[in-house]
Amino acid sequence: MDWQGQKLVEQVMQILLVISGVAAVAVSYATESFRTMMLIYAGGVVLATLITLPNWPFYNNHPLKWLDPSEAEKHPKPQVVAVGSKKKFSKK
Repeated sequence: MDWQGQKLVEQVMQILLVISGVAAVAVSYATESFRTMMLIYAGGVVLATLITLPNWPFYNNHPLKWLDPSEAEKHPKPQVVAVGSKKKFSKK
């Protein structure tokens, strides 16, 4: 899954959960049934899970282009600086 796919999954999940939560509260208020509210919200959670959890192909519309290993060797690697090796500079 690419970065735009992850962003889309997050947005779809939030929208589905909010819609199912609002629908569950509205229906439970009208029917005065806590059980109905929990069932509707649980159905929304299951639906959101089925849509967002699997790695569906439409979440991979913008694949990342990785460097070839031979191309990566041409670029310098970042230098690691040890924590205790900081030099103290004095202002004159």
